[in-house]
Amino acid sequence: MAAFNIPVQKNQQLEVTFNDLTQDGSAVAKVDGYTLFIPGGLPGEKAKIQVIKTKKGYGYGRLIERTETSDRRTEAPCPYYPQCGGCSIQHISAAGQLAYKREIVQSALERIGGLSAIPVEPTLGMDEPWRYRNKIQVPVAIQNGKFAFGFYKTRSHEIVTMDHCMITDSPIDEIVQSARKIAEEHHIMPYDETKHRGVLRHVMARVGKKTGEVMVVFVTRGEELPHRKTLIKALTERYPQIKSIAQNINTKRTNAIFGNETKTLWGRDTIYDQIGDVTFAISARSFFQVNPTQTDVLYGKALEYAGLTGKEMVIDAYCGIGTISLFLAKQAKHVYGVEIVPEAIEDARKNAEINKITNATFEAGKSEDVIPKWRDQGIEPDVIVVDPPRKGCDASLIDTMIAMQPQRIVYVSCNPATLARDLKLLTAGGFEIKKVQPVDMFPQTMHVELVVQLILK
Repeated sequence: MAAFNIPVQKNQQLEVTFNDLTQDGSAVAKVDGYTLFIPGGLPGEKAKIQVIKTKKGYGYGRLIERTETSDRRTEAPCPYYPQCGGCSIQHISAAGQLAYKREIVQSALERIGGLSAIPVEPTLGMDEPWRYRNKIQVPVAIQNGKFAFGFYKTRSHEIVTMDHCMITDSPIDEIVQSARKIAEEHHIMPYDETKHRGVLRHVMARVGKKTGEVMVVFVTRGEELPHRKTLIKALTERYPQIKSIAQNINTKRTNAIFGNETKTLWGRDTIYDQIGDVTFAISARSFFQVNPTQTDVLYGKALEYAGLTGKEMVIDAYCGIGTISLFLAKQAKHVYGVEIVPEAIEDARKNAEINKITNATFEAGKSEDVIPKWRDQGIEPDVIVVDPPRKGCDASLIDTMIAMQPQRIVYVSCNPATLARDLKLLTAGGFEIKKVQPVDMFPQTMHVELVVQLILK
């Protein structure tokens, strides 16, 4: 077999034209059919680049100088961009970001799903696409003998120390920085992931956008949190909006942020927030959408596509803490929610109780196991709503939905690629795609959420 010929060499400088964007926001260029990924470029631009790494099928480059500039380009306002890996497309204008996200969805449907005649609506964006995140999780480490507190560089575990984040809600941005200063002043030792020593691994804070309530969580390597009382006193006296301070204990050598044990150090176990007219209790490890403003838009579309009249039986697969389920229950006859995480189901039941919603039933387990059991019990849904993780729906759940033949399926997705794969199967199983709506849940990043309405043929 002939050796694969790589037409470029490391450190070689080239003139290229960018023709695409990847999911992480890197530009794509082709050299004699060979693919190069270059951060910072945009489709349509011409540039001088330097090759920094080559592999058999693709390589990586560094942007040296643009010779032609896209009209979708703008100046990134954040001083830590692009060193910080938290954002990837601040150099794209707001209108350009929305356009690219729609194009990503259209491309995935055509390329992966073979769905070429599906109209995709313009992406629904934010009026103010900054300071939208209601949660921040900041890693803590020792770097070069100094206290490092910030976000990781792209594709590395090196922390970019920063004193603010432009996509994080201002109150919690300020609060975590105060927590950092207190920890530094009192020499609370940061975690060393190489030696598995030290105390403080992460500081997490979240805020209720509607309520203003704040929770702070210190993630530690063990039970001990030195100067705990000093931390609590300083934070709560300065920030009266803090309603909960907790400690999560993560003893493992792992990249996972949270361990299994969480204890409340001060205040309540939960804070509260609202999406639309539904109130949610949020604990330290609860999954709750980080952009409540756009979540309201996303779930509003899901509710619209469900087409409820008050007579429908609805199944919500991957229901989490009941966020979509409780929206649906306001307009459905009954909603059945299933989720694999038992703690989330407990939260969903509590949230139903808080909102005095009695027409919602929640059960812990795998959707592909629980839903067929419900079917055997005579539960025949008119509408099925799915909001799976990035890997998409389990194949057996797709088969179950096709077998159950609901009048409508509402598919909420955070990954256009796995969505396109699943839509291909659902359309082959007798469903027709009526509407595809992208929603910009994460401005300044390439992530896009979608809501799709499918109708039984």
